[in-house]
Amino acid sequence: MPYDPNNIFARILRKEIPCDLVFEDDYVLAFNDIFPKAPVHVLLIPKGLYKNAADFSKHATDEEIVAFTRAIDTIGEKLQLTKTGYRLISNNGTHGGQEVPHFHVHILGGKALSTW
Repeated sequence: MPYDPNNIFARILRKEIPCDLVFEDDYVLAFNDIFPKAPVHVLLIPKGLYKNAADFSKHATDEEIVAFTRAIDTIGEKLQLTKTGYRLISNNGTHGGQEVPHFHVHILGGKALSTW
């Protein structure tokens, strides 16, 4: 399936839809989830148009991959999650529960999260 340039995250990147911004640089955008599953629930998306983790890992530049990875820690520090911990989730594809066809990672924290 090709990338859908009209998905909600693409529209957020184009500033067609507002978001509650947490962090932004040249490569990534992070914002609070509108339906949080934890006290802290941030969505981190690359600014490049990648539909899932496989697409990102195969086609993103080294700079994009490094910036995305480093943004996780930057956000954890900014939101004071690094001392107590946080969870990273990336749903990929239909069976993985991916709802928006733009690669993204959920950063959840702010309380002890249940184990699986």
